[in-house]
Amino acid sequence: MHTVSLLSNDLLRVFWLTALAFVVSMILTPLMTNILYSRKVWKQVKDTALTGEKAPVYYKLHKHKALHPVPTMAGLLYWIVAALVTVLFNLNRAETWLPLFTLVTAGALGFVDDYVNIHSNGHGIKGIRAKIKFSWLFLIAGLGAYWFFQKLGWDVLSIPGIGTFSIGWWYIPLFMLVILSSANAVNITDGLDGLAGGLLAAAFTAFAIIAITQGKVALGAFCGTLVGVVLAYTWFNIYPARFLMGDTGSLAFGATLGVVAMLTNSALVLVVIGLVFVAETLSVIIQLTSKRFFGRKIFLSAPLHHHLEAIGWPETKVTMRFWVIGAVSGIIGLVIALFGQR
Repeated sequence: MHTVSLLSNDLLRVFWLTALAFVVSMILTPLMTNILYSRKVWKQVKDTALTGEKAPVYYKLHKHKALHPVPTMAGLLYWIVAALVTVLFNLNRAETWLPLFTLVTAGALGFVDDYVNIHSNGHGIKGIRAKIKFSWLFLIAGLGAYWFFQKLGWDVLSIPGIGTFSIGWWYIPLFMLVILSSANAVNITDGLDGLAGGLLAAAFTAFAIIAITQGKVALGAFCGTLVGVVLAYTWFNIYPARFLMGDTGSLAFGATLGVVAMLTNSALVLVVIGLVFVAETLSVIIQLTSKRFFGRKIFLSAPLHHHLEAIGWPETKVTMRFWVIGAVSGIIGLVIALFGQR
């Protein structure tokens, strides 16, 4: 009976913080909307690829958004709400300090990138240079890896169903790889109305449950807080989007997702839970590799969601089918994680 009571209290804590984050975000969204539209914080529609050449397929698919622009940088509101809720009600040195640090620092980096994007003139790749952005992400990931390895003494990798193994200092590059990959994967996926928001909600829900089953209630509540703000964002971002989260949102939530995976020792499970993010990233890697070494494209446009648009899928169909895949992969990843703990 005592165990049931403790579990009920833990679940109640996660629920009320999730609900609080959602309600506060919903209340503040109209204010954020007015600010973004009044200041004309428009997303610049790029007409070039990452490698610098023209991207006619992408531009054809999305040029209407240049004629009827939608503001970006809305993610700023949602990670700030999540950070404030955490600081006021769920601050825990062992479980929420590092993901909170990642959320804020990665969000700040994305904010700068968005700011440069909206003030870009003419054509070309919009935003801060990729090398500069990657360098700052590398620094954030490095600081997190140092904290985990030196301060918290983490050096293990869990393989579900097999066991947990000490990997020594190799934990540092593993940690950095997970954070950098997760941040960039969410950033790459955030290309259609509602897509990234729905997938992030499913992923953080799965990790909230994993954290609770490991006795990390504060971390579970933190994940719930992120679910709350992401659902509020998705409510307004569903097609046709009122605004976009921008890099300030995608980098913040993406990098934090990676940290949460490391805090639950679920780096390998993240690949399953974030299956859509992985597929989107791989499509970009495959496209760039093929163009570099073979001089031809595999996809009409990368990442994958743009290829599906190019072959005739409506934007809403791509989004909702990816949501279904994200929900299913989240459940499968959750089952793997839970049975792997036995």
